[in-house]
Amino acid sequence: MTIKEAQNLMKLKYFERDSSRGVYATFTWLVEEIGELAEAVLSGNKESIEEEIADVLAWTLSLANLLDVDVEKAFLKKYPKGS
Repeated sequence: MTIKEAQNLMKLKYFERDSSRGVYATFTWLVEEIGELAEAVLSGNKESIEEEIADVLAWTLSLANLLDVDVEKAFLKKYPKGS
């Protein structure tokens, strides 16, 4: 799955709910997931780390959808191929 496909999946599944929640609340959920990732990293539990990384990515993509940011395009602009 590409970044664009993952972002589209989050849009299809969660955009309506995220829109009603709003940018600030969605960002707050992302921060909460980052905290959970920190706890998982400190625990050293690989399964928990993988799950929390996936959650952080999902919330990042949801936030990007609300802010109309194409994450794949933004990533390639920031980190061009071959650089």
